[in-house]
Amino acid sequence: MKRCIAIFIVLVLLAVCLPVYTSPKPETKEELTFLYVPGETDPFYLSIELGARDKAKELGVNFIVSEYPKAWGPEVQVPVLEAALARGDVDLVMIGPSSSDAMIAPLKKLYDEGIEIITVDTWIGDGDYSKPSDWSFPLAYIGTDNKLGGIRIAEKLAALLGEKGQVYCNTTSPDVSSTQARYEGFVEGIKKFPNMELIGVDYNLEQVQRAQQQTFATLQANPDIKGIFGTNNWSSQGAYQAVVNAGLTGSVKLAGWDASEELIIALKDGKLDLLLAQKPREMGSLCVEWGYKYFKEGAEIPKKVIPGFEFFTRDNADDPDMQKWIYGK
Repeated sequence: MKRCIAIFIVLVLLAVCLPVYTSPKPETKEELTFLYVPGETDPFYLSIELGARDKAKELGVNFIVSEYPKAWGPEVQVPVLEAALARGDVDLVMIGPSSSDAMIAPLKKLYDEGIEIITVDTWIGDGDYSKPSDWSFPLAYIGTDNKLGGIRIAEKLAALLGEKGQVYCNTTSPDVSSTQARYEGFVEGIKKFPNMELIGVDYNLEQVQRAQQQTFATLQANPDIKGIFGTNNWSSQGAYQAVVNAGLTGSVKLAGWDASEELIIALKDGKLDLLLAQKPREMGSLCVEWGYKYFKEGAEIPKKVIPGFEFFTRDNADDPDMQKWIYGK
């Protein structure tokens, strides 16, 4: 009996004195390094960089930027991403994926190597990172509610046309998540107006010249078209140029997406009637801010962070309060 008591006392002492094992916590690095990889070379992605740089400077984050891809597509973007990562230790990649499907595997490879991912402007898979899937590994998507924007464009274009007439859409590629959502929203929005008809859509593959040719051909084949929607900077440029070349400026209403300086000038000149301006500076700033909170504070990032958007018309294009939404400024 005494022996049993002695053993019990020893066991109790061991339990009290021995350290309890817990899984090690990751060390918080003194300096974080965030890498930004744009989708392509254009004013929108430059504005994302500017917003991210400002926030990184404020928070003391080492912010680096890859080469800007010369064209849109994973075959261009992946080598740019790999070259940038070769520079050294990176904690977070902020990227506008150039394909919703083809960029899943390259980004998953980085994630498996311990690099966190935030997708900005565009997303991978269906964009829903909140449920288990092959593409749910990014921390967040930070960007516009593109489908809602497409719906609002449809509503505003309908108002310009008296809610009747044929309309056409020129867009980029069905594998670009953001512009495809804009097109889907536009389709949904036009269906609200029984006297309006969407007669077709063309995919320009991010080429202004192709957008111009497609729009011009569509106008020639469908002389009753009264309105056009261009889903991004390149689509909008090509579409308004085609309308001008066809001699239809004013009689065909044109709604564009993206507030580049060129499109703002075209709007003021009467070649466009409406522009949706995203908030790329805010997107870049939010990427850095949430990444910093995740690493330094253990914050849980919302799976979707959605800045709003603004509309430019000729009536407000010179308004001082609107100038901050022009890309690249």
